[in-house]
Amino acid sequence: MNNLLKELQQAAAERETRRHFLHTCSTGLGAMALSSILGGCGFFGKENGTAAVGGPSPITDNPSLPQPSQFVPKAKRVIYIHMAGSPSQLELFDYKPELIKYNGKDCPQELLEGKKFAFIRGVPKMLGPQGKFAQHGQSGAWVSDYLPHLQGVVDEISFLKAMHTDQFNHAPAQLLMHTGNARLGRPSIGSWVTYGLGTENDNLPGFVVLASGGKQPDAGKSVWGSGFLPTVYQGVQCRTDGDPVLYASDPAGISRDVRKQTIDAISQINQQQYDDVKDPEILTRIAQYELAFRMQMSVPDAMDIKSEPQYILDSYGVDPAKGSFARNCLLSRRLVERGVRFVQLFDWGWDTHGTSADGAIEIGLKNKCRESDQAVAALLNDLKQRGLLDETLVVWGGEFGRTPMQENRDGQVLPFMGRDHHLEAFTVWMAGGGVKRGFSYGETDDIGYYGVKDKTHVHDLQATILHLLGFDHAKLTYQFQGRPFRLTDVAGKVIKPILA
Repeated sequence: MNNLLKELQQAAAERETRRHFLHTCSTGLGAMALSSILGGCGFFGKENGTAAVGGPSPITDNPSLPQPSQFVPKAKRVIYIHMAGSPSQLELFDYKPELIKYNGKDCPQELLEGKKFAFIRGVPKMLGPQGKFAQHGQSGAWVSDYLPHLQGVVDEISFLKAMHTDQFNHAPAQLLMHTGNARLGRPSIGSWVTYGLGTENDNLPGFVVLASGGKQPDAGKSVWGSGFLPTVYQGVQCRTDGDPVLYASDPAGISRDVRKQTIDAISQINQQQYDDVKDPEILTRIAQYELAFRMQMSVPDAMDIKSEPQYILDSYGVDPAKGSFARNCLLSRRLVERGVRFVQLFDWGWDTHGTSADGAIEIGLKNKCRESDQAVAALLNDLKQRGLLDETLVVWGGEFGRTPMQENRDGQVLPFMGRDHHLEAFTVWMAGGGVKRGFSYGETDDIGYYGVKDKTHVHDLQATILHLLGFDHAKLTYQFQGRPFRLTDVAGKVIKPILA
């Protein structure tokens, strides 16, 4: 009770601000000032560039309610699997037999002149593909023996083999991939999606994040942050060990009924403050308190895999007693079938420079593939068998590619095989949710250095994801700092050839 009184006193004090004075003074200046402030935060309409287009109106709508898309979508939800550190496309999907001929030879100067690399210095040696490639499925897709399980589901997949980016360091490249900008402060794609569409289950977050590999992505939690969007749209990271969400459990000695009464009292205080100042973050605060209360029951149920039959656990390769990438793949299926709009999986450890065994193409990359391959294939099969794949878009990829030459540092050959960061060409694939099955788009040159046909950019991928969800990426905007912002900045085009 003391805490409630303190919060009430603090709320009253916060209302006695300069903004509150301007709002309540009788000169008319307050109304003009408040109008300017609210307009800059995206408060007023959805049309003609005055407010966010495609999302809810913060003043009148519950920010978590389902929202209509701009046109009929082909996908209702997304599972985005990001392999943080970036797997080598040359060992997995982009088969380059010509590169074998150059293995061990000095890299041609024309591939080095005017280029910037994260670590390569001097003249490196070329490095042929280490995986054994073969064609699979009716589509004849090239996949290496590093991914034996994925070989069996290639006819569900559309490959983008000439993807390129603007950033060759992990953090800015991850930010660009997930927020559309290499700098901090922009909303993530999951936040844009939940802002535009809301959630189908008001007892669960619309945007859930599951991380594995022992570390967070290099860009940190900004890759699932809400940026300048209301914070109700940021990703909620769930743990696979212990309480799924920290601090969601009732405190010791507090019953659920008492907790509900507390939440109701806090919401009333927040509502009074919102009625006074119309700050959209107050609505976010109300929604988050109430969602947290509902999550106490719904999240543990969604994250509990004990009810899954043994054959499902075996298909994913899940050990029920351990958190893992495989467990996260199974959880992502459980979440989307319960109406979660956007599930983001991050798996750390795909950075293969050759400085250690864990970061070696011939050892570390194989091990990461062994940990993830079965689960990804099982996820696609599981979604398909349950009738979910047609309306669930699955995206897989890293933040950039790897070079066709072996990494060296200051002219010294590293103890293991590795490849440096490469922004000119890499592979991303998509499945389900309105993309073609068994399709490959884009080509790189004979050694996988440049995209030479049907190149696609990170912003094109983002535009395509939004399109499949029923949005024109150029019209899903939010007014901030005097202009409308969007996920794709001022670029991006839908990759129409891969659409089913």
